Amino acid sequence: MKEKIISGKDKLKAWVKRLNTKRDLNTEKYKKTNICILLLFPFFICSMAEINQGKYLSSYFTFLYERPSVMLFNVIIAALIFCLLLAIIKKGWIAVLIESVVYMALSTTELFKYGTNGNHLILSDMKLVRSVKSLTSFAYIKITPRLIIYFIIVIAYIGLVFYFNPKFRLRPIKRIATSVACVVPCVALVISPTFSEPIYSLFNLDTTAATNAFILNEKFENNSFLAFIVETATESFENRLVEPDDYSEESVDTIMDVDVDEDEDFNGGVKPNVIVIMSESYADFRVFDELDVDDSYYEGFDNAVAEGCGGTTITPTYASWTVRSEFELLFGLPVRSLNDPNMPQRELAEREQPALAQYYNSWGYETVYIHPFTGSFYSREKVYSQFGFDQLIFHTDDENTDFTVPVEYYGTYVDDSTVYNQIEQLINETDDPLYIHTTTMQNHQPYDQGDDPDDEFGNYLQWIQHTNEGLTAFLDDLEEIDEPTLVFMVGDHFPSLRGDTSVYNQLGINGDNCSVLYEQKYLLWSNYDADFSSVPEESVSFFYMPYVIMNIIDAPRDEFIQKMNDYMETIPIYSTNYDCTVPRDDELDMLTYDRVIGDVLSPCPIPEETLSDSEED
Repeated sequence: MKEKIISGKDKLKAWVKRLNTKRDLNTEKYKKTNICILLLFPFFICSMAEINQGKYLSSYFTFLYERPSVMLFNVIIAALIFCLLLAIIKKGWIAVLIESVVYMALSTTELFKYGTNGNHLILSDMKLVRSVKSLTSFAYIKITPRLIIYFIIVIAYIGLVFYFNPKFRLRPIKRIATSVACVVPCVALVISPTFSEPIYSLFNLDTTAATNAFILNEKFENNSFLAFIVETATESFENRLVEPDDYSEESVDTIMDVDVDEDEDFNGGVKPNVIVIMSESYADFRVFDELDVDDSYYEGFDNAVAEGCGGTTITPTYASWTVRSEFELLFGLPVRSLNDPNMPQRELAEREQPALAQYYNSWGYETVYIHPFTGSFYSREKVYSQFGFDQLIFHTDDENTDFTVPVEYYGTYVDDSTVYNQIEQLINETDDPLYIHTTTMQNHQPYDQGDDPDDEFGNYLQWIQHTNEGLTAFLDDLEEIDEPTLVFMVGDHFPSLRGDTSVYNQLGINGDNCSVLYEQKYLLWSNYDADFSSVPEESVSFFYMPYVIMNIIDAPRDEFIQKMNDYMETIPIYSTNYDCTVPRDDELDMLTYDRVIGDVLSPCPIPEETLSDSEED
């Protein structure tokens, strides 16, 4: 047996040696063939990436016919990348392999992403690559025969190049020059508007400013996959956050020169528990009359509003990027002032942050953040530990959980009622008043579970009804608790629904009429005689809601809180996605920069020595 194994290894080695000898001969014998397959490759891989993400050959040929200049742009970019790889690696098959893997991986990600939530892939999405395990639990991933065939074609091309073995033979100085010649225009496209604008115009790329998700998707239809990624990378670089030109202590002091009403005393000293529930993907589809959604799905929410107070707030995101909404509720600041990053927590300075939990701490509250999902997703556990919370509660799985109540599931994720039970336990076991922020998970996609796996929207409504039933039970329990408690509940955004077959497409939602998808109904409820007279009657942006809550509980104000209340009256809506016609406000933008990135020159509840220590670290 041992002799047979040795003999098998020798045969394999001999075969590999013969193959490599043949490949070395092919390098010299088929020079013209090698030149052809290398020259053809950029067009080939662009075509396969476009076909793969578009699924059908017909859509690819339509794209070629209607947008030939965009396809030419794609091929030129692919050729520059390919030449760079050849200059660095020299071996043609390895360069082909690397670029093929990247292009097909991106196109497959785009295919699944759009099929899952109706949003297209942009390069900033790659920041979540470390959370790929969590992302796959959200996505509708289906390996089809068509997808397999496309990959087989690409693998066959790689095999062809491997066999003919073309090589890029240049002297080191010429390889360096080639690399520079390839890198410079690619980098200039992203960082230099002077260079990119005429290039995009020459190839007829759509450079419309994407002020909401639907306009962004319409840009994709015009540019298709590859050009879309490049152009949005340019747009993202142009929108990067920079320090305001006149940022200084004097400028901030001028902004903070306001008269503060110092009469607040928590309604005679009574500090109620404050429970903020940001409900995952919770949205009221009754705003669309044509859907004829039955009121029974929202009965619990409606009853709570009838007992307390309700209104409409403008969320900064749609279908995804929960952390945008979460940032605005946790900081009371607009993501627009940060130029609308998908993940604003990645923009923050590495130090103790003046999030609103810090205020509640200074007022004698116990502060808790609850999220029934892994703490590593969006780096919440690391980043939110600097927000002033006394306790962070996450749930990765049944063996890795911070929950101290039994964890139940509804569908894929933790039941909202489990979160409500955790909140009740904290109230019962904590002597100090509580400030709790929870971001739930129950209603996160996928919506392929329910009475009919194919009825995504129907299943979503079933999940919403379950949330409302749990909410009713939760509020009933709070009625029996002998502690004044204020509850604020709002959805973070309308849900992610499948691309071409989604209810949004059926409704004909586009970049011009999508504003309703940024309007979220909220409720304010209390088990005591709370004064809701200060709640604004008109819609206001998400980031103002923490100050609405502070006004209800009659919390103390410093110059910062007073200034934000003033803004709520003068600029009630400050959201690019909802209304980009509202002009930028330099003061509000500077104040936001100061608090989360700058030197925190504005008043904040963090002791100066603590803030100084964290900055040094």
